[in-house]
Amino acid sequence: MAQSLSKMLVHLIFSTKDRGQMITDDIRDELHAYLVGIFKAYQSPSIIINSVADHVHVLFILSKNHALADIIEEVKKSSSKWVKTKGYQYASFAWQGGYGAFSVSESDCEAVKQYIAKQQEHHREVTFQEELRALLDRNGIAYDERYIWV
Repeated sequence: MAQSLSKMLVHLIFSTKDRGQMITDDIRDELHAYLVGIFKAYQSPSIIINSVADHVHVLFILSKNHALADIIEEVKKSSSKWVKTKGYQYASFAWQGGYGAFSVSESDCEAVKQYIAKQQEHHREVTFQEELRALLDRNGIAYDERYIWV
């Protein structure tokens, strides 16, 4: 094949350090827009981004030219620096070290978009920890409770 073609959809989740309630309505929309720009710069266009106070969900198309870990590192590093510029109340802002990244089939794309869009509703019933455990289990990812939340 003379051309490299790919379309890999990724559902990414990452949280604030110690799951602090740092993503406020004051910065939420701007943060999402800032994240869109980072994904675009890495040739990994976002499809939908949403967040609640302590974590972010992103559905995006993974670039064929950049490694997933490199994209996530830049997203978290750049956005953390940006959030800190938004006021003294964000001076200690940081993302937790890890993340969850899950492959999404094209046939499940719409369902994942709806799931991400409804995060505020979803988290009235389910904690972030319950949500992440369910996603890890559903995707067959082994984890150790002793290390997942630190």
